[in-house]
Amino acid sequence: MPDYAQLDRDHVWHPFTQQQGWSEEEPLVIERGEGSYLFDTDGRRYLDGTAALWCNVHGHRHPTIDAAVTTMLGLSHPGGTELAARLVEIAPAGLSRVFYSDSGSTAAEIALKIAFQYQQQRGEEHARRTKFVRLREAYHGDTIGSVSVGGIDLFHSTYRPLLFETHVAEPGDAADLERVLEAHGNEVAAVVVEPLVQGAAGILVQPEGYLRAARELCDRFGVLLVCDEVATGFGRTGTMFASEQEGVAPDLMCLAKGITGGYLPLAATLATEEIYAGFLGSYEEFKTFFHGHTYTGNPLACAAALANLDVFEQERTLERLQPKIALLEELLAEVAALPEVAEVRQKGFMVGIDLGDHDAALRMGHRVTVEARQRGAFIRPLGNTIVLMPPLTISESELRKLVAIATDAIRAAVSSAPSQLPQAA
Repeated sequence: MPDYAQLDRDHVWHPFTQQQGWSEEEPLVIERGEGSYLFDTDGRRYLDGTAALWCNVHGHRHPTIDAAVTTMLGLSHPGGTELAARLVEIAPAGLSRVFYSDSGSTAAEIALKIAFQYQQQRGEEHARRTKFVRLREAYHGDTIGSVSVGGIDLFHSTYRPLLFETHVAEPGDAADLERVLEAHGNEVAAVVVEPLVQGAAGILVQPEGYLRAARELCDRFGVLLVCDEVATGFGRTGTMFASEQEGVAPDLMCLAKGITGGYLPLAATLATEEIYAGFLGSYEEFKTFFHGHTYTGNPLACAAALANLDVFEQERTLERLQPKIALLEELLAEVAALPEVAEVRQKGFMVGIDLGDHDAALRMGHRVTVEARQRGAFIRPLGNTIVLMPPLTISESELRKLVAIATDAIRAAVSSAPSQLPQAA
């Protein structure tokens, strides 16, 4: 058998990873998944505490989705059109058009370009609407447009000279969003938010009513609302889409991650009929949305997405999720009481366990992941925040085990960390 660990060290450049530190440790090489578990090349088993980076919905190797991606070849047009119709059927009211792409970043990029071009094509009084409002600590992807409406310095500051200017509102503060729109509303094309939860910011949960207030403010100032449901969509917050919980219908909605159940790359940007109509015209008017991807509406990915929606219906995934959300809340109440934990933030199956301020050189979040791996679970931190985001189909016993492992790992990591770091020479 090839030495996969050495091949990795020799050739692979991992995302969001300091390769120098990575190369000094034994890499975890996952060979396969089954249900809620991952198996490495040595046969060791780990609870999947990240749902394959937040996108696995129904567990690994689900037979319905397995069958779809191996037998539904050649359904490019039928698969894409059927999926679009089904997405519109389950999406918030008013979203009627689907533009496919291949990742959350591109879904957000497309939403920005649609919003910008739509405003430009509405006439002279709207042409000055060229700016966007983002939330502080926002994350919407890694392409230049999506980074421009992002605000996490660790990820984005390096690229600042490449980015376009945005207006910034405080997360969860409707009064501050109102202030920004009162000052700049006549030049704003759209407000971009992750509904209910800012994921990559550390699972920051917005106060109840904030999204509804944002919708009302956008309507008042004639601004589009873009809801980025890449992380929050497909049941992750307890409903199919987070926007539903406040009765909000955005003008543009970005989907990815859970759309195929974590099987294949696919994304979609949904738009209202009004926005779609703004791009209609004769050829010589050049109102076309000049954007596309080679694998737009890929037939295998669409087949996986259709099967994923079938499983939601057949297995009553959202209905069966509710008691597990309640159990998770109970388990996390005990975690929140730990002296090593500063705060626990939860919305549905999105959890952030904040360990408070630790010197970055301690790599406290990484220490916790190493301890968790030794105990049989794979989790991934955001700085000093430990994220738990298991598949929606995880069993109650597996959920108890995952939280117990995370708890023990946090205690072990904090207790074993050096109290004082060596001073730089």
